[in-house]
Amino acid sequence: MTSSYQQQLEAKVERISAQFAEFNPPSLEVFASPEQNFRMRAEFRIWHTDDDMFYAMFERDEDNQKTVVRIDEFPIADKSINVLMPKLLEAIKAEPILSKRLFEVDFLATLSGEMLVTLIYHCKLEAEWETAAKALSKQLNIKIFGRSRGQKVILTDDYVVEELQVFDRKFAYKQIESSFTQPNAQVCQKMLEWACNAAEKTDKDLLELYCGNGNFTLPLSLKFNRVLATELAKSSVYAAQWNIEKNTIGNIQVARLSAEEFTQAYNGEREFRRLEEAEINISSYDFNTVFVDPPRAGIDDDTLKLIQRFERIIYISCNPDTLHDNLGLLSQTHRITKFALFDQFPYTHHVESGVLLEKI
Repeated sequence: MTSSYQQQLEAKVERISAQFAEFNPPSLEVFASPEQNFRMRAEFRIWHTDDDMFYAMFERDEDNQKTVVRIDEFPIADKSINVLMPKLLEAIKAEPILSKRLFEVDFLATLSGEMLVTLIYHCKLEAEWETAAKALSKQLNIKIFGRSRGQKVILTDDYVVEELQVFDRKFAYKQIESSFTQPNAQVCQKMLEWACNAAEKTDKDLLELYCGNGNFTLPLSLKFNRVLATELAKSSVYAAQWNIEKNTIGNIQVARLSAEEFTQAYNGEREFRRLEEAEINISSYDFNTVFVDPPRAGIDDDTLKLIQRFERIIYISCNPDTLHDNLGLLSQTHRITKFALFDQFPYTHHVESGVLLEKI
């Protein structure tokens, strides 16, 4: 590792170790990222001048004033994105219908070799645009998705299929345009393996809250008798169900509920037609482990009280501050037996972390 990357990683390790010291965790397991070409997603503004256009980002100064920064290459992005960037831009410049009022270009790459490019415009996309975009898609062998205000144009697909290796098995994941996916696929694979190691092989069942597209659900299902996973976003539920079927896994049910709604259903406070329609009977499950990967805001108090009932809690966090807050309550009933830092976002202050909590 170069000294600059090593220094920023060591600073994160020191910060997280100090922040969580009061909970007496075990030694921190540290999972480093590749130093370059680790991001599978990249989004750029398109900046137009009188005689040119280029990829751009913005920097803010101390007075919060934005400065345009021209981007010709993006070393933290996957190699396939860097190879495609100049080819795509030159092809768009050569076709006025594609360059006119183009506002933004988003790239979504996969380790398995697929590429989806979203072109976002400040004008309506007509049939002439669609014809030119299809030709560009064929020329560069990529998927293209068009957006403008109130309009979406899907030329072939609005998704790519990623393949992630977890120990000796590959899992296929449908990743839908504009839906959340882990940006650092190589560190994501390390996270999946860590979570599977934290989950003991058992004949009991797993509850998963905030399952997204089933990123953790699929490999974790191999450790349990059955899995009940919950997710509120319709597109993520759809992707999770597609992924379950694609990977021929038969012991997972997905409930379209928020964590708060599941807590109400589990406590018998409310009945949900969505559970009936999906033929999900919560009382038929014999849970001993709960897996949570909440948004940055962390977990609400009622859900925290619910998961305190479980013998084992596997908690993946994208925000150490809310994880720390949540542990204030969870540490009353559980102790940390595994503690990890995943450097999903090198060269930023962001940290992904994981804890395994077992009942005292």
